[in-house]
Amino acid sequence: MRTLTFRGVLSWLLILLMASPAWAADSAAAMLYTNGTAWINGGYIPKSSAVFNGDMVQTKADSVANIKSTGTSVLVLSDSLVQYQDSAVKLEHGSLNVATSKNMAAQVGGLKVVPAGSSWTEFEVHDTDGAVRIIARKGEVKLIDGSGTTTLAEGQEASRDETSEKGKKKKREGGAIPAAGGGALNSPWAIGIGVGVVGGITAWSLIHDDDPVSPKKPGP
Repeated sequence: MRTLTFRGVLSWLLILLMASPAWAADSAAAMLYTNGTAWINGGYIPKSSAVFNGDMVQTKADSVANIKSTGTSVLVLSDSLVQYQDSAVKLEHGSLNVATSKNMAAQVGGLKVVPAGSSWTEFEVHDTDGAVRIIARKGEVKLIDGSGTTTLAEGQEASRDETSEKGKKKKREGGAIPAAGGGALNSPWAIGIGVGVVGGITAWSLIHDDDPVSPKKPGP
């Protein structure tokens, strides 16, 4: 409960801070907006939340989620599981659409899909029953795996077998993913902001409330 509350505070602070272009350019954080039920690191989020490097985002069959950062929008489609990273989204299963001018890549097992240039690029990645389908909607993308690099032109699509970095099929499990210890709470700037927020709230309480900070225990 405390983690969810803290993440909610950080979400509002992130919305305000993202208004600063200089801050947004240096930040590895993003905002997640949901339509339907979704989880971050196994915890339910109602509508929006801050997303940090290493966070796991999962959608149900009747929901979608949109991860937005400066120059990038990643649409996580229904019944999907992805990990948000600094310069890529790792698709564990399901489907996602990437629209980016910041070379945001997508990774599925041992396959990496990377924009071929720095111009605005849009592509889709679908991972179904071990088969990966990639569609270049706008601009070219590069498909990089153990066999080399292939360029996929705008409007073209390709298929690959989903294999892990060790060449084995990935094992999948249903249900919400377990809560993770990384993400927001381990971010140095997030910790600094959290400390400031907690300190500010505590100081405000002491100034505006004549009662002690700790509630009195009622007598028998």
